Amino acid sequence: MSTSEIDIHKELKKYFGFNQFKGLQEQVIKSILSQQNTFVIMPTGGGKSLCYQLPALVQQGTAIVVSPLIALMKNQVDAIRSLSSENGIAHVLNSSLTKAEITQVKNDISSGITKLLYVAPESLTKEEYVIFLQNVPISFVAIDEAHCISEWGHDFRPEYRNLRHIIKQLGNVPVIGLTATATPKVQEDILKNLDMAGANVFKASFNRPNLYYEVRTKTKSVEADIIRFIKQNKGKSGIIYCLSRKKVESIAEVLQVNGISAVPYHAGLDAKTRAKHQDMFLMEDVDVVVATIAFGMGIDKPDVRFVIHHDIPKSLESYYQETGRAGRDGGEGYCLAYYSYKDVEKLEKFMSGKPVAEQEIGFALLQEVVAYAETSMSRRKFLLHYFGEEFDTENGEGADMDDNVRNPKPKREATDEVVKLLKVVRDTKHLYKAKEIIFTLIGRVNAVIKAHKTDTHEYFGAGADVEERHWQALIRQVLVEGLLSKEIETYGILKVTDKGLDFIMHPKPFMMSEDHEYGESDDDSIVTAGKSSGTADEALMAMLRDLRKKVAKKLGVPPFVVFQDPSLEDMALKYPSSMEELTNIHGVGEGKAKKYGKDFVELISRYVEENDIIRPDDLVVKSTGANSANKLYIIQSIDRKLALTDIASAKGLTMDALIKEMEQIVYSGTKLNIKYWVDDLLDDEQQEEIHDYFMESESDRIEDALKEFDGDYDIDELRFMRIKFISEVAN
Repeated sequence: MSTSEIDIHKELKKYFGFNQFKGLQEQVIKSILSQQNTFVIMPTGGGKSLCYQLPALVQQGTAIVVSPLIALMKNQVDAIRSLSSENGIAHVLNSSLTKAEITQVKNDISSGITKLLYVAPESLTKEEYVIFLQNVPISFVAIDEAHCISEWGHDFRPEYRNLRHIIKQLGNVPVIGLTATATPKVQEDILKNLDMAGANVFKASFNRPNLYYEVRTKTKSVEADIIRFIKQNKGKSGIIYCLSRKKVESIAEVLQVNGISAVPYHAGLDAKTRAKHQDMFLMEDVDVVVATIAFGMGIDKPDVRFVIHHDIPKSLESYYQETGRAGRDGGEGYCLAYYSYKDVEKLEKFMSGKPVAEQEIGFALLQEVVAYAETSMSRRKFLLHYFGEEFDTENGEGADMDDNVRNPKPKREATDEVVKLLKVVRDTKHLYKAKEIIFTLIGRVNAVIKAHKTDTHEYFGAGADVEERHWQALIRQVLVEGLLSKEIETYGILKVTDKGLDFIMHPKPFMMSEDHEYGESDDDSIVTAGKSSGTADEALMAMLRDLRKKVAKKLGVPPFVVFQDPSLEDMALKYPSSMEELTNIHGVGEGKAKKYGKDFVELISRYVEENDIIRPDDLVVKSTGANSANKLYIIQSIDRKLALTDIASAKGLTMDALIKEMEQIVYSGTKLNIKYWVDDLLDDEQQEEIHDYFMESESDRIEDALKEFDGDYDIDELRFMRIKFISEVAN
């Protein structure tokens, strides 16, 4: 079948179970099918991957998808394989494969089974792979996370720079670049570096109306605040981002001790542990992942309900991308960031060791984050402006979904001040960044101002009656209104726009609000954003979720690969009791129904019969059962030397409860070898000292040991040593 004859709506229904495309998907797919170079800028959750998956599935040959992270590839390959009975339909080609696996991949490509081949950019540089790919039909090359090409992107990777050269060796194949975040500067960079001058460019709106944005002051009680927030959102999936590995570990531990099921994730953990923790989160065995930014690129979990930034990120691109992992299914997503200027100073310190050009880029990007955190205007309008998009705060979708709009600060008339500001930017000949403009207005001299003799002009000090932070706030609001522009390539130099020049000649009313002051703040009450649909049968929903979990476990895939939440909700609404009815459910295609549907249809039929249901019916409240059998799990896990924090969170135990269980196990005569854990806490000498104490003491009471050591060891260290002692000596 020629490309022009392909009915993409029919194929969409067949493979993905959807009746219609989302946003720009249809236009992008048509561009790819007509062999055009295509560049797609589509926010996280906008259905970016379907843009290349569908054309790959319906065309002759294999599509190569270049992707930066192994976790992301594995995730997508699982999802594609769930759409087809052919396991070889999608493959990964990277350093983790054995020789036999590589041979299998090559055979599947040669025999035309493989439609999508996911590769890391490094793999593409291997000559043997390039030679192999030159001799098989390639439908197109897709470059995911294309912003990695640009040093102005937030995630620059030098190996991406070679891609253009390698793609040329594969012959005249169309190239598709995709990114979820790109400022105008980064977009230009990508097109240039991939040599895609004449590409069809598709840019979706960056507005995610279902996300609620909030920034809170970061105080000493930030951890208590996070715990309270999570407990108020009990049972919901969430991600907490921290900047350092150490912070990730400590926050994960604090959450576990407080009865929240959480696991840490960072690049310092070994690959096996990382994969395990990621799977636990995807499989819904834990609610929360505490992570560095090593986590999340392409983690396709649709029902993340909150994203918390314990530390402010290095750029608004990072922030946008990380918050974009919430609410991908269109349901509620709460984005909460904690901000203190101290964190910004820490980030600046990190940058000071880098080359000057890199530092300048880093500082420019960081100042945008500060502006976002401190602004009192609509956060959504501010963010979208950064990505080159206008937003209507009156009628725009999601207009009230942020803390500044819900709790507005009082506004004041500032037309005269705006004119004064614009004139100073114009009259200083567009030389200065915001800092020097403010210094000029308030009449403060620094070396730059001195060098340009700005302090000799009559406008120097013209705004001294207003304090510095007021001018900062005004500059931010004037930028977003488009009266000033900021050249990020020139590291933040301000220019008056045509609209600004017009404002100087014909001033209009301008209302401004003061920026936030971030000191120690009172307790904020927590607002919950978004609403649950409340229409599905909750009892059936719970049973469907359990069944999905079981099926997923058996197949070793995440639950949403089987069916996504909206599909289950639709089932709990429509009660499909035949395979045919199941294909009418949202997101369920023929392949999915055949592969997974039988058990679900049987469960629904039974449920409808047992409950005398006439469709549709009233809501029923769901109940959940608790599980025991912890003892065996603990013994086996300790034999495998798993981290005790992981064992606790896997069973939803606090550390205290886990220690109690371990104490019962060793006191009833079973050995537990926790030497590996204790070795991380205490050195040999310390262990020996405590061991000798228990050896000689008349009692194994922890209170007595605490008294004896008088603060040298904390209670958990002594309890772990007592378990080790009893295990070695008594059992």
